Amino acid sequence: MSQPSWLPPLVTLEMYGGDWSRYFEEIYNCFRLDFVYYKPSFRGTRLALKRHPVIEGKEATFWHLISEGQSEADRRPDLRRCERICWPRPIIENCDGSLVKVWENLRGSEKRILLWLEEQEYLAVLAERSGYILLWTAYTVTQTHQKKKLQKQYEAFIRSL
Repeated sequence: MSQPSWLPPLVTLEMYGGDWSRYFEEIYNCFRLDFVYYKPSFRGTRLALKRHPVIEGKEATFWHLISEGQSEADRRPDLRRCERICWPRPIIENCDGSLVKVWENLRGSEKRILLWLEEQEYLAVLAERSGYILLWTAYTVTQTHQKKKLQKQYEAFIRSL
């Protein structure tokens, strides 16, 4: 599996000698550089973060990028998500190239924009708001049934255009 030149390398816990505290601060710094200081956009629309609930002084979007769980209180760090903390911004910025599949769907009454870097098994999810786009979450997609579901959604969206 070849990686696009615009996609940064993984940031692994091993790079920090297994020291979770140092690693955690580094991945948060990566997140802040990409989304707090830089302030990217999606197709010309301002990209914003979900700030609340703030946990341990860190924005909700950060927790959604590095952890998994059904409720905010039950989210637990996922090393695969942590390692890819530097991926969402370049995927968003390169979404109009041939490597990223982009489509929209509804989650309840909310319009979501999905950006799937299929070969790297990674999905970023944005939520459309009035006047801006919210970075919602991003995660690895490794299960065959998940990949089939995403492919069906993508194909249905393309057919609807």
